[in-house]
Amino acid sequence: MKYLSILIAVATFSFTITACKKPQSFEYRDVRNFQIDSLGLGYSTIKMDLVYFNPNNFGVDLKQVDCDVFVNNNYLGKYLLDTTMHIAKRSEFVLPGRIQVDMKNIFKNSLVALFNKEVLIHVKGNTRAGKSGIFFNVPFDYSTKQKISLFD
Repeated sequence: MKYLSILIAVATFSFTITACKKPQSFEYRDVRNFQIDSLGLGYSTIKMDLVYFNPNNFGVDLKQVDCDVFVNNNYLGKYLLDTTMHIAKRSEFVLPGRIQVDMKNIFKNSLVALFNKEVLIHVKGNTRAGKSGIFFNVPFDYSTKQKISLFD
């Protein structure tokens, strides 16, 4: 009987530790629908959908995203999402993005971007993700080459 209560205590402790395990970072999959929404000399607006994969074996609530976006290693702008989304276990999900860009940072490599069909997109930041009201900061850092066409 004594061993049974020890076994139950160990099992309960193990279950509690795994149930409260910190979520794994989301895996970057793709950037879709990258387009210039409005173009101006001072500021422009860029829209894109960031596609990620939830590798966790449980659903996760995403509470906040705060990241910096770089194109060809030049700072493009800050992406903020301040809403709660439920993300199903082991599934892809899309974060819609709209970034207001200070054009003086873009002009540095404008000729390279104009004549190349690809740009390097780098996204780095943090999310608040969790389950059952317990949230953790989950950092991420993703880079990809993205084909673009300015004249479609």
